[in-house]
Amino acid sequence: MKQLLTILAIALTFTIISCKKPAGEGGNSSIKGNVWGENWNSTFTILTGEGPAANVDVFIIYGNETSYGDKISTTPEGNFEFRYLRPGSYKVYVYSKTSTSTNPNGKVAVSVDVEITKKKQTVDIGRITVNI
Repeated sequence: MKQLLTILAIALTFTIISCKKPAGEGGNSSIKGNVWGENWNSTFTILTGEGPAANVDVFIIYGNETSYGDKISTTPEGNFEFRYLRPGSYKVYVYSKTSTSTNPNGKVAVSVDVEITKKKQTVDIGRITVNI
């Protein structure tokens, strides 16, 4: 009987250890990038200014979730970093003004799909350009 319990305990331990954890927090990988802002006139025909987009909300969706799992604000230089992520699929997005959006607030999401393939990986998604 003791041997059977020992074998079951060992099997349960290996089952728990071998379970793949879904995308999300709890790991040691990260996704970083930069948000660049462009200012356009009201008809979006003349660029009136551009530069790092400071204090802009950046959102992340974990795996196949339907809503965002976390959000952070950019630094004064437009940089952001989501830390402590596990390997998996992610979507990072920022809202941008648009002249053609059917959304009542006149904004559309600009998104980047990201894949973290291993532990301790930092994925740099580069620059996301938005209209602010």
